[in-house]
Amino acid sequence: MMKKVVELLEELHPNFDFVHSGDFFADGYLDSFDLTRLIVQVEETYGIEIDGRDIRPESFQNLAAIQSMLGKYGVK
Repeated sequence: MMKKVVELLEELHPNFDFVHSGDFFADGYLDSFDLTRLIVQVEETYGIEIDGRDIRPESFQNLAAIQSMLGKYGVK
């Protein structure tokens, strides 16, 4: 799962090191526009609809946060 998420992130910004970032927003890798695009890509890729309560920066702060959030939707 994480390999595909990294690919989606790298589609947004190919030159950023998402794997080693602990906070995509603090590191300047993602902003609110990127988050919107990423949510759409994740939903399409995994065939899920992310609940509005999970659409917040904390859910997409780093790979561990994304993995945890996706786990709630049965994505492994």
